[in-house]
Amino acid sequence: SILILVLRACVALLAFPVYLLSFLGVWQPFCKRFFFPFVLEKITLLHEKKIKKYKQELFRSLPDFRRPSGELRLLEIGTAIGKNFQFYPEGCRLTCSDVNPHFQKALTRNMKKNQHIHYEQFLIAAGEDLHQVPSASVDAVICTLVLCCVQSINGTLREVLRVLRP
Repeated sequence: SILILVLRACVALLAFPVYLLSFLGVWQPFCKRFFFPFVLEKITLLHEKKIKKYKQELFRSLPDFRRPSGELRLLEIGTAIGKNFQFYPEGCRLTCSDVNPHFQKALTRNMKKNQHIHYEQFLIAAGEDLHQVPSASVDAVICTLVLCCVQSINGTLREVLRVLRP
């Protein structure tokens, strides 16, 4: 029982700065703006190595959704830092959306690496509320690793159906 008390004290001591910053109202803005985007970018590098072949297979059929004019308009919900960009077909038009505007710095870096895509706009919007995207205006919607984070899966899927062209 003394070991448990010592371990609890160590955890409390390590967590104290977080509690203090949270009490002062600084922790959440810090996490949203700096910590979360930084950590997500580092974790994504490891994750991408493991799933690259699966994403290649998943996105291989995107050109099949082109309009008769040859144009392909994509909407990505939960773009974060833009790790899917490398898998999108040449010349497609992409609208990005995310609830966290602080991903934009890393997103801009990935846009520079992937010049084969035409970037239309970056929307600060949740998947459940894509009112800035006109109805029936996109050919495909991409939302990888995002449905676990939305407020309403049904609301997000309703929006996806609304913005997809028939």
